[in-house]
Amino acid sequence: MRNKQFYILFLLISVIALSSCTNKERVYDSTGNSKKKRFDFTIGKFNKLVKSGDMDAKFVAAVKYFDKEEYTRALTLFEELMGVYRGTSKGEEVHYYYAYCSYNLSDYIVAGYQFRNFVRNFPTSKHAEECAYMNAYCFYLNSPDYILDQIDTKLAIKEFQRFTSQYPQSTRIQECNDILDKLRGKLELKSYENSMLYYNMSDYKASIVAFGNHLKDFPGTSHAEELNYLIIRSYYLLALNSIEAKKQERFKAATDHYMKFLDNFPKSEYLKQAEMVYSSALKSLEKYNKSTL
Repeated sequence: MRNKQFYILFLLISVIALSSCTNKERVYDSTGNSKKKRFDFTIGKFNKLVKSGDMDAKFVAAVKYFDKEEYTRALTLFEELMGVYRGTSKGEEVHYYYAYCSYNLSDYIVAGYQFRNFVRNFPTSKHAEECAYMNAYCFYLNSPDYILDQIDTKLAIKEFQRFTSQYPQSTRIQECNDILDKLRGKLELKSYENSMLYYNMSDYKASIVAFGNHLKDFPGTSHAEELNYLIIRSYYLLALNSIEAKKQERFKAATDHYMKFLDNFPKSEYLKQAEMVYSSALKSLEKYNKSTL
């Protein structure tokens, strides 16, 4: 009898223990499902909001998404609101947020376009100066490495110049000038590399033109001494490789440019090399001078 009672008690304890384990597993599953439901609810709430016709609720939600840096969702809502609030008092604010959504998503082409449109549509807005600057800044961010095409670099320069002209008292002027220096430096480097390419390929006629254009386009270039010396050398090498009828004219050009170089850079590190080229060009010219006597 005692054994039977003990056996029943043992079974009862086992059932309770098994039930306890099962309940713990269910609690674990329930917690996991709860998290999943909350995540689905967030997505579901957004999708429901997108389909909603309550534009005021969409605007409030869009601003909250923007503040939480959920720019993709904010952009989706502001994109619809752009059409809804166009021409209304709230349209200015929607457009401002919409431009910055694209900017924060690194879509600088669209952002720049929207900043430009903002200035056109709301020229008296308190954000007009800021958006004019951001338009130029987006071109700057799109400006590629100097070895690539520099259309965006040139557009950025144009837009920053426009900004400094329209807002000469802006607190952003110094920043604009710093960026302009960087952009011009990129164009200068590309121009220098291109002109040196002609020289290194022994296309001396093209290099003379390219060096001259570089010096004209960038009068303050740090390569002024080097390029003026290379013009002398290019004329000399071009003369050596020219037909007889062109030699005298090109040797003479080499000596003429040397005299200008000497006046402008009397202490140049290239002076000795330039003198050597000058001396060789003079000797070559002597032959032509004797023939004309």
